[in-house]
Amino acid sequence: MVKLLYFAWVRQKIGKAEEEFSLPGDVSNVRELTEELVERGPGYAAAFRNTDSIHCAVNQEHKAFDTVIKDTDEIAFFPPVTGG
Repeated sequence: MVKLLYFAWVRQKIGKAEEEFSLPGDVSNVRELTEELVERGPGYAAAFRNTDSIHCAVNQEHKAFDTVIKDTDEIAFFPPVTGG
């Protein structure tokens, strides 16, 4: 099972900070995972509607949405971070 972590407005839309998710056999990268998550309900659909406005990390390293994932990974989703 992958461990999914949600931060900031992504967490607010989904309604939870984290969960474990069993990867379906046809899901091999982060983008495919988000496409699968959208089907879980309106909160997920709202959070992942536009993945251009979300960043992800796999095992605590910033990654692109085409990054290959496996069942033992930790995947975090969060909005872009700005500094000042």
